Amino acid sequence: MIEELTIRNFAIIDELSLSFSTGLTVLTGETGAGKSIIIDALGLLAGGRSSVDFVRYGSQKAEIEGLFRVTKHHPVIDILDEAGISIEDEMVIIKREINDKGKSTCRVNGQLVTLTMQRAVGQTLIDIHGQHEHQELLQMDKHSHMIDTYAGGDLQATKDLYQQSFRELQEIQADLKRLRDNDRENVQRLDLIQYQLEEIQNANVNGSEDEELERERFKLANMEKLFSQLQQAFESLYGESSGLESIREAMISLNEAAAIDKELSDLDESLSSNFYLLEEVTFALRDHLEQLDFDPERLNEITIRLDELNQLKRKYGSTLQDVIEYAKNIEDESQELMHLDERISQYETRLNEVGIQAVHLAKELSTKRKNAATQLSSAIEKELQDLYMEKTTFSVQFKNHSRGLTVQADDQEVVLSEDGAERLEFYLSPNPGEPEKSLAKVASGGEISRIMLALKRILTNQSERTSLIFDEVDTGVSGRVAQAIGEKIYAISSQSQVLCITHLPQVAALATTHLYIQKQEDEGRVSTSVTELNNRSRVNEIARMLSGAEVTKKTKESAEELLQFARTH
Repeated sequence: MIEELTIRNFAIIDELSLSFSTGLTVLTGETGAGKSIIIDALGLLAGGRSSVDFVRYGSQKAEIEGLFRVTKHHPVIDILDEAGISIEDEMVIIKREINDKGKSTCRVNGQLVTLTMQRAVGQTLIDIHGQHEHQELLQMDKHSHMIDTYAGGDLQATKDLYQQSFRELQEIQADLKRLRDNDRENVQRLDLIQYQLEEIQNANVNGSEDEELERERFKLANMEKLFSQLQQAFESLYGESSGLESIREAMISLNEAAAIDKELSDLDESLSSNFYLLEEVTFALRDHLEQLDFDPERLNEITIRLDELNQLKRKYGSTLQDVIEYAKNIEDESQELMHLDERISQYETRLNEVGIQAVHLAKELSTKRKNAATQLSSAIEKELQDLYMEKTTFSVQFKNHSRGLTVQADDQEVVLSEDGAERLEFYLSPNPGEPEKSLAKVASGGEISRIMLALKRILTNQSERTSLIFDEVDTGVSGRVAQAIGEKIYAISSQSQVLCITHLPQVAALATTHLYIQKQEDEGRVSTSVTELNNRSRVNEIARMLSGAEVTKKTKESAEELLQFARTH
C-alpha cells in the first residue's frame, strides 16, 4: 500500500505531503481544486508520460515521491532483485523529477532507473482506474487479457507456451519466405562466390607470404647497394692497412705488456675477445659476399606474385589473413546455397511440426479460457445484481480470426494470432428478452461504470497490486445506484487499499479517511491544499456535495443520515 505521497512544484501544487492508511480514502472538493492533479502525480509514479506542463510556473523542477509498504511475497520484490535494487523494511520508494526543459529522471529506492524499469515497478504497486479504463472495457483486444487475469497461473502457463510456439512459427515462416523469394538472387550469389572462391584457391594464399616477398623484393631491388656496402665493410676490416690487422698488432703489444704488468690482464683479455669476435664478423661478411647473387628473373616473379596478392587484398580484405577468412566464409555460404532445397525442406518440416504444436496449444488455451469465461460471466452477473442490474446477462463470445498467421494442422486451416486462435468479446443484455449484443454497442455510460467496478471487485483477488485508485468512476449515476457503487468500492477496500476521487456523497460517506481538496490564493498565486476531515467537517462537505451550492440545515441532516447509514452497514 502507499503510505506517503510528497508532491512539489507540480501543476498548481506548491508543496503537498499526504499520508494514507488502509481501507477506503476518499478525495473530494470542488471542480478545478486539483483532485485529478494528485491522480496525475500517482500516474507518474506508475511510469506515466511526463510533460514540461507538469512543472509549476516559475519552478526549476517538479518532484513526486511515493513510499509504498509491501509484503515479503509481493511480485515487486522479484523485479527489484533482478534489477539489483535493494529493499529494506519492506519499503519501496519511487521518485520522479521533471525539470523545466521537460526532462524526466526516475529513482527507485534511491537508485537511478530507466522509465521502463520504473513503469514495471510502479504498475505492480498502483492500479489507476478512470475514464480511460472505461474505454478499455469497450476494446475487444483487451477482453482476453481480462479473462486471462481472472483465470490465473495455470492458463498463463499455457499462454506462455503457446506464444513461444507462435513466435517460433513466425520466425520459421519469415525465413522460409525469404529463402523462396530470394531464389533467383541465391543462384546469382552462388555463381559469384564460387568464382571468388576459385580465384582465391587458385592463388594458393599463405597468410604471411606478402610480407616475406616484400622483404625479398626490397633486397633484390637494392642488390647493387647491398654488395657495395658489404664490400666496403669487408675491405675496411680485412684489406691492406685494415682495421683488423691494426687491432691484431695492438693485441700482441698489449699481451706482452700484460705479462709485465698484471693490472693490464683484464684489458688484454677484453681486447683479445673483441678481436676474435671481430674476426668472426669479418669472415661472415666474406661468406655473405660470396653468396650474394642477383637474379632479375626472381625479382620479376616476386613483382608479379605481389601484384596478384595485392589485387586479392583490394577485393577481399586489407590483409591476406582477411582474404583467407573471407574465402572460408564464402565456402560455408556456398555449401548452404548448394543445399538450399534441403534447407527449404527442413524448414517446411519444422514449420509443420511447430504449427501442429501451436494449434494444439491454442485449443488448450481456448478450452481454459472458455471455462474461465463461464465462471467470470456468472461472477459478473452476481456482482451486477448488487448494482441494480439484476436482469442483466453477461457472456464472452469466442470468434475465429479472419486475419493472422494461417496454419495447416489436422487437415484444417487455423488462423492464429499472438493471443490465440480466437478473438474474445464481451456481450451484454441489460434487459430481459433482449438478445445479447456487443458491450460496446448496448451499454450506457452508467452501465459501463458498474460493469468495470464489478470486474475490479472480482479481479482484486487475482491482482497483486497494493493500491487501487478510482478516478471519478461513479460518473453518470445517482440515487440508489450511487449507493450501491459506493458499497462495492468499500467492499473492494477490504481486500486492497483504495483511493477514490468522487462527486457522490453516497461514496464519500463510506470513506475510512476523507480528504478535502481545495484551491487557495496567496500573493497572487494559486495552490492546492489538502485537509483530512473530522466528523463535523465531513458532515459539512457531504452536505455541500448533496446541495451543490448552499448548505442548509436539511442538507446537513441528510449528510448525517448518510454517515450514520454508512457506519451501520
